[in-house]
Amino acid sequence: QVQLVESGGGLVQAGDSLRLSCAASGRTSRSYYMGWFRQAPGKERDFVAGIGWNGGSTTRYADSVKGRFTISRDKAKDTVYLQMNSLKSEDTAVYTCAASTVWPASTAFEYTIWGQGTRVTVSS
Repeated sequence: QVQLVESGGGLVQAGDSLRLSCAASGRTSRSYYMGWFRQAPGKERDFVAGIGWNGGSTTRYADSVKGRFTISRDKAKDTVYLQMNSLKSEDTAVYTCAASTVWPASTAFEYTIWGQGTRVTVSS
């Protein structure tokens, strides 16, 4: 079983940047598709970005973050990153990474392994 641990969340101001990390441990597999989701208070969990361990054309982004967020992965470190630039107050949420055997996967029900989440707060 794969375990996912997120880090990098915090309190920032609008316009700032932040990089989230998702470290995978256990029985990691190169066949997983990795995704970032976020959930704001009182709202549903939304897909943010996804990438296959092999990267390339399998990268996906939500329209709301295109051009501002970049997902990447470091195979040697078994870590997936979410670089978030030009942050807005509406980006405030708990960000969670997840793993799926579906390629590509952009809905929560396609993911079977979840981390515990890291909170991002953007003040305006």
